[in-house]
Amino acid sequence: MDSGSSVTSPIRLQVMANALAGIAEEMGARLIRGSYSANIKERRDCSTALFDAQGSCIAQAAHIPVHLGALSEAVGAVIATGPQPGDVFVLNDPYQGGSHLPDLTVVTAIPALEDPTVICAYAVNRAHHADIGGMRPGSMPADSTEIWQEGLVIPPVRLARLQVSGALDWNEALLQLILANVRNAEQRRGDLQAQVGANAIGLRRFRELLAQFGEEEAWRLIAAVIDYSRRRMQAQIRTLPDGVYRAADQLEGYGDPPEAIWIHAQVEVKGDRLRVDFTGTDAAHAGNLNAPLAVTRSAVLFALRCLLDPTAPSNSGLEEPIEIEAPLGCLVNAQFPAAVVAGNVETSQRIADLILHALAPVAGSLSIAQGQGTMNNCVLGNRHFTYYETLGGGQGASSHRPGPDGIHVGMSNTLNTPIEALELEYPLQVLCYELRPDSGGHGRQRGGWGLIRSLRVLQDCTLSLLTDRRYHAPQGEAGGGSGQVGINRLNGDPLPSKISRPLKAGDVVTLYTPGGGAWGAVEPIPDADANGIPDSDRGGG
Repeated sequence: MDSGSSVTSPIRLQVMANALAGIAEEMGARLIRGSYSANIKERRDCSTALFDAQGSCIAQAAHIPVHLGALSEAVGAVIATGPQPGDVFVLNDPYQGGSHLPDLTVVTAIPALEDPTVICAYAVNRAHHADIGGMRPGSMPADSTEIWQEGLVIPPVRLARLQVSGALDWNEALLQLILANVRNAEQRRGDLQAQVGANAIGLRRFRELLAQFGEEEAWRLIAAVIDYSRRRMQAQIRTLPDGVYRAADQLEGYGDPPEAIWIHAQVEVKGDRLRVDFTGTDAAHAGNLNAPLAVTRSAVLFALRCLLDPTAPSNSGLEEPIEIEAPLGCLVNAQFPAAVVAGNVETSQRIADLILHALAPVAGSLSIAQGQGTMNNCVLGNRHFTYYETLGGGQGASSHRPGPDGIHVGMSNTLNTPIEALELEYPLQVLCYELRPDSGGHGRQRGGWGLIRSLRVLQDCTLSLLTDRRYHAPQGEAGGGSGQVGINRLNGDPLPSKISRPLKAGDVVTLYTPGGGAWGAVEPIPDADANGIPDSDRGGG
């Protein structure tokens, strides 16, 4: 389709871009308000987007990076099944467009305005459920070695059918199958209903948009918005000198000290194209740090967007100039049935770090030191409750400002669970929640401070920790100092970065999250004489 970029009014282009983003944001607001679990309604661990009939993204809400970049594979997997207008599909299979099993993706086929027998677009959302079955409460075990241990695997399958009138026909047999395999089934039911409802509002608003502009004109403008994003990304890539830029870094595996698991990235810039190659990365891990290619793509796109053009409309146009290669079966292109639950949350963080570090020498003022580089995943649960939270830490500093303190860094963009909501919903007591003073690196611009979060469990339960940067500190940039490593403790005793173990009522789990790296070396203090007068301040002869 001709984008019409040469004749489209910039004002109409901006109106359409904002209208599409507004629909995605409204879907997210509906999902958050309608959810039952604190993980979605409080932490907002969910994402929403719109796709065209061919599976290309046309708009995203400003939600979770590790969700958003991987949704195109999920939509493609649904399209391959031959959906009908109004069909509502659910999936979580990491090898068919999912990320990890707790993230359930719901895809709704939107009927065209003039011919409702044809699909014109898809409303899509992904939300992290507090449990999807598996060997440990919370479905994020530290010790899984194959995908089935992490929960119920759901390929793309029809969950419901949404009529244009708004009536909803559920596939009750499938719903009952899912609920029979998860903990806290009624909470899962409520969250799934909220996901379906969020897509329903997306369907309605998108059809209203088509009616407002006229179907033909609306699609011409949508194509122009996508082309505009593509041209902006190409223009930014052209600002980088042609060349090949490399970086390598390690994840912390199991043990104390942990095994080193290496990721290598080579970024090639040529004109207005950019290619990322992960050749040399370690083979898939025996544990669960493996990342499917969709997760790797999310991390790469997030890092490049942050570095090159963070304000462009979010759609498939940003992806078109970027190519990603990863050897089949390596850590960042894992193959079935490898376990992947930590790959989504921890390996994605390291991939983003690598891309930013590889391009730092040519990024100029946009370069940034390493942030905490982990989501600090803490999971507590038993048959009666499942608590999951990712914790903020220090962000890396840039050349023009210090790193922010106590925020989610990289591939996570969630909130914390407020103490009042946490203690109301779970048998947990918050003993400490504060910034970790002076945990950021020292330099011309200091790194952000980490957090301290201390929880007492009030029932016997299981703990799972999936954390990183407990042994290898976030590095500074341009001579800046490193941030402090994180620390995990149980009743004051140290724990490794990745562990699952039983707890007794009264046990206290404390996480000290890493600080961010600093930017730039500290300026030396000029030499002074005995009177304290710097040499540079003396008058000339």
